[in-house]
Amino acid sequence: MSEDPPSAADPSPPSGRGGQPAPAAVNAVLFDFGGVITESPFEAFNRYEDRIGVPRDTIRQINATNPDTNAWARLERSEVSVDEFAELFEAEAADRGHEMSGAQVLACLSGGLRPQMVRALEILAARLPVGCITNNVRTGQGAGMARDAATAAAIAEVMKLFGVVIESSVVGLRKPDPRIYELACARLGIDPARTAYLDDLGINCKPAAAMGMAAIKVTDPDQALRELEALVGFGLR
Repeated sequence: MSEDPPSAADPSPPSGRGGQPAPAAVNAVLFDFGGVITESPFEAFNRYEDRIGVPRDTIRQINATNPDTNAWARLERSEVSVDEFAELFEAEAADRGHEMSGAQVLACLSGGLRPQMVRALEILAARLPVGCITNNVRTGQGAGMARDAATAAAIAEVMKLFGVVIESSVVGLRKPDPRIYELACARLGIDPARTAYLDDLGINCKPAAAMGMAAIKVTDPDQALRELEALVGFGLR
């Protein structure tokens, strides 16, 4: 799609000397996918937990325990199969006194696209290098782990907007390992010090910030876009 002309609602770029626009703080953007471009899987986790009668955020707590070696981490690096993950995850849940289905947990991963994020990505892709770093698993359809053909097709079109897509399940690295951010920057040919990074998890924002990126934690998508607009110097909606 072509970019809409700026409207009165678009934020004005900051002014430099003599009324000239100041240089943008960043000239490249890296995105997480799930929870940023799509709705957060944590909401789906909570719905599943409510349905089976376990405390909310149990899944997140399990996945935060031994975060480099647990079932979730090993699946995102493709060190175990989906069936092996289910067995390992269910054992981790049982250790906490809960009976859970690893397969049902994986079915929660694919959220719907956020239209305002897709629109922002379209505008950015026409003007700047943009890339994606996603911790994903080999389940569902495509990098976005879609559960149906229509969603998979829509996500595939969005994926075409990225100059590079770094999938943990493909490269064998996962956030927050700094090497996956370095790989994304190298493949896209960008300077971390001139790059913005968006993720819904603070733990994944920290390595990006340590590399010099302007890290934005996405809790409210519209607020995140306002922060990104200030960095790139043009409107994204």
